[in-house]
Amino acid sequence: MSSVLNGSDLQAPSGSAFVERWQENIRQSGRSPGRVIAGFVGAWLAFALIFYVLPKPAGLSPAGQATLAVMVWACVMWITEAIPVGVSGLLIPMLLAMTGAARPFAVAAGGFTTPVVFLCLAAFLFAAVMQAAGLDRRIALALLSTARVKTVNGVIWAMFGANMVLSLIIPAANARAAALLPVVNGITRFFGDTPEERDAKKAIVIQTLVYGSMISGMCILTAHLPNLVLVGLFEKQGLKLSYIDWFVLQWPYLGMFVITQLWVQRYFRTRKVTVKGGYQAVERQYRELSRTSQSEWLILAVFAVIALLWMTEGWHKIASHNAALIGLGLLFIPGLFGFKWKELQDRTIWGTLLLLAGALSMSDAMGRSGLAQWLSDIVHPLAHGHPWWMVLVILMVGTHVIRLGMLSNIAAITMIAPVLIALAPKLGLHPVAFTMLVADTDTFAYILPTQITAAVIAYSSGTFSMSDYAKVGWAAVLIAIAYGILVMAPWYALLGVPVWDPAAAWPFGSVPVK
Repeated sequence: MSSVLNGSDLQAPSGSAFVERWQENIRQSGRSPGRVIAGFVGAWLAFALIFYVLPKPAGLSPAGQATLAVMVWACVMWITEAIPVGVSGLLIPMLLAMTGAARPFAVAAGGFTTPVVFLCLAAFLFAAVMQAAGLDRRIALALLSTARVKTVNGVIWAMFGANMVLSLIIPAANARAAALLPVVNGITRFFGDTPEERDAKKAIVIQTLVYGSMISGMCILTAHLPNLVLVGLFEKQGLKLSYIDWFVLQWPYLGMFVITQLWVQRYFRTRKVTVKGGYQAVERQYRELSRTSQSEWLILAVFAVIALLWMTEGWHKIASHNAALIGLGLLFIPGLFGFKWKELQDRTIWGTLLLLAGALSMSDAMGRSGLAQWLSDIVHPLAHGHPWWMVLVILMVGTHVIRLGMLSNIAAITMIAPVLIALAPKLGLHPVAFTMLVADTDTFAYILPTQITAAVIAYSSGTFSMSDYAKVGWAAVLIAIAYGILVMAPWYALLGVPVWDPAAAWPFGSVPVK
């Protein structure tokens, strides 16, 4: 050998060096070593304590106790982001099966085979095609260019229009926020550094990327993943909601954007602030785009077919997930587009899909094992004896307190929705209306940017501080609670789903008995 190895080269790294390297790897992944390690160890300790050490709680079956251990494990992992959410989604069925919470494995992993997951997967792949083709940015810029905005409020309204259109295409609020971030950054760069212009930038970013993304997602079934969790749970109750049924139920939420816009406009004093150069920035970006290609027009045509099938499901009886998969098959006709599968693979939110499937598996186990009923018995005394609107206030506020430490909407709804469905009959309330009203307010967790992924993306723009976000957000949360009780509850009643009447006949479709 041409060189001689030193003795030190053969020695294993010291314990401290190993720990430092371990912590550095966590830092490089963009997470806090202390938070991650504490969360990982804490999750497994909590799991072991509940499953192996604590005596079985009165009224809870062994399967329910096992499910509780898995639920707490998942909750700690999600709050601390100790492991990727997709990995947690994969591990949930394994833990459910091995602890006896749900058996056999096919039952424990039932969430991976539900129609909702296939609808979500098709929507994710469709969004990836749109993004690879550049259609998401083209549509956003075209809307802004057409609107010819001149004021800050005009920018916000035009961007809300872009959010609504993209909600038909991109099935997650965080993905829409990420798609619009470059466009928003391009506009805000044309503002100066006066106090008025700094406030204008804050208003545009918060109202567009956070409030706009979340509110637009409430109306379109595939635009917000918690929507799919709720529909999957209702189907297990024999209550079906189609794509168009969901829109009919939820479209009044669009009015909430008007109120939050008035509040944001008042708080940041943007009513008379004009966009100096903002419109020219949009025009420049729009002119730099190449002409719409034949492939892009074909992709849009396929999407139009899917949208038509979703809207007319009641007539042709092709379920939403099958219609989406039909459209996916059309998209992959050879030669329709030139980009490679890897480009779509890299743009597909696989981790979120696996989280959704694992979350649905756990929600199912919570119902099967009796855990949801047991938890609802614990919550019941807090709400018992109050009128329906006060029950909603109590649980909505409680939901927002819980959400202070949790980033994922899907994770939160997975925990909350099964308990709400079980709690509704105990309180004499309609299970669907009650569950949706409380679960919907979870979407509007606006106190901290760390509560919503779209808000984390908006925060990355550097235009606002945590304090700015919280000061405008607390009122937005109160608006959401009041809107649910004063607007959405009466609307549900008008459609035949009154929250105060648990015996009301279901006005939409039912799931066929197998």
